[in-house]
Amino acid sequence: MIPLARPCIGDEELRAVEAVLRSGRLVQGEHVQAFERLVAHESGLAFAVAVSSGTAALMIAIEAAGVRPGDHVATSAYSWPATANAIVRNGAVPVFVDIEPSTFNLDPESLARTLDENPRIKAVIPVHAFGAVADMTRIQPLAQQAGVALIEDAACALGSTLAMGSSRASAGSFGVAGCFSFHPRKTFTTGEGGAIVTNDPNVVRRARALRNHGLDPDSEAPDFCEAGYNFRMTEIQAALGVCQLGKLRRLLDGRRALAVTYERLLRGSAIRAPVEPIGGGHSFQSYVVLLPPAWSGTRANLIRSLRGRGVEVQIGTVHVPLTSYFRRFGHRLGDFPITDDIAERALSLPMYEGLKRDEQQVVVEALVAELSS
Repeated sequence: MIPLARPCIGDEELRAVEAVLRSGRLVQGEHVQAFERLVAHESGLAFAVAVSSGTAALMIAIEAAGVRPGDHVATSAYSWPATANAIVRNGAVPVFVDIEPSTFNLDPESLARTLDENPRIKAVIPVHAFGAVADMTRIQPLAQQAGVALIEDAACALGSTLAMGSSRASAGSFGVAGCFSFHPRKTFTTGEGGAIVTNDPNVVRRARALRNHGLDPDSEAPDFCEAGYNFRMTEIQAALGVCQLGKLRRLLDGRRALAVTYERLLRGSAIRAPVEPIGGGHSFQSYVVLLPPAWSGTRANLIRSLRGRGVEVQIGTVHVPLTSYFRRFGHRLGDFPITDDIAERALSLPMYEGLKRDEQQVVVEALVAELSS
């Protein structure tokens, strides 16, 4: 079986984890601090706060940015539900926005209309889909003009960049906070884990308190300044992450090379390869293609058939407003026409360090054959 994803874990990681276990210090030690410094440096920001998951990062960032219960928060209709879940769990109301058909990212024109129509929106959370940075050259000014907080869901995008004039800016660096995930399907992993990055000392202080039961990080005597959570990252996760970050450039270069090979293999077919954002440095956390609109089969059957051929594939991600829980906000098919289309046709192909060219050829040939049968 050619798997959908496979984490890149080597002897260095095994030795690092063993050293932590032998040390006896398993939580909030030197490895977490070292990992936070590396994540902040990679993002080009002053601070990083390591937490237990990408969802935890979103939960904390939303609260630390000043979103209050009853506030409305705009985000992408096409995403993993973690973003909308974090909004709801903060007592806020998700306001879904349609996506661009090319990059699958939040559409700036749809966002502009939504901000004009809904003065209760207090924050915008664009999602950098599959490692492609959203059009922050347009989204950032829209948030500033509306006077709302900008929080990035960069769960898939550590190492992704966007051209800003003559320089490049990193995913997570455009708003008051950026949120990363280090799940095993991401470009690098800590098993589970996440981080919040920011230049705002008030956000970082609140984030450090909220991840650790509300404990005031600046108080010499224990004092609890927030009603917080236990969202701490372990030393084991952080030690793994330090090793993985040391390989990040290689992992990114490898994924981009795999993407080039897939694009070449797909030429001449009716399958649409991912679109690189203009000026973007796509990290290709996932390689998500679009099935032909004229194809008459069902994606669920296609996924099963490809697995029967030894190729693991999966849907792109989720039409969040039409999931069972989020239907309670009153959305129907047709409210987000681009998401309606993409959510039915997107397919994620195998993408990981060590995937060979002949395996990629097997993947594409199997997919083309199934679509033709």
